[in-house]
Amino acid sequence: MNDDQQTFVPADFEVPGGLEGEAFRLEPLGERHNERDLAAWTGSIAHIRATPGFVGRGWPPVEGMSAEANRDDLAGHARDFAERRGFTYSVLEGEDEVIGCLYVYPGKDDPRRVQVSSWVRADRAHLDLPLYEAVSRWLREVWPFDAGRIDYAPR
Repeated sequence: MNDDQQTFVPADFEVPGGLEGEAFRLEPLGERHNERDLAAWTGSIAHIRATPGFVGRGWPPVEGMSAEANRDDLAGHARDFAERRGFTYSVLEGEDEVIGCLYVYPGKDDPRRVQVSSWVRADRAHLDLPLYEAVSRWLREVWPFDAGRIDYAPR
């Protein structure tokens, strides 16, 4: 098996460090986002669970989670990013306000597919479609994925 078959993206692909949108920006998710990330999703659990791509998935947990458990989750996403196994970006507004999250991972049932999901806080619901459109364009134009392999629930 060659390296490209063992990794989610080709070894020579330079993973984007972010994306600048009109009303938001993306940067790799990490432990530094913990407090703001936890507040963002715990304040919007019902909204996120109703977002295309999250319906029926059981995330986020209705009971929430501790700051330590959330930090561990973010550390896992950061490891995946560093090891090129999956890419999670924090959706930010202004200087550093977390308003959502974007996940780009191999498909669970078929790792040749690309599973993409995103959410925004309930009070930023109007940004769900612009985020979806910007990310869809970004994936087509910058990432090394064939459009037919990308699963990203339409808005």
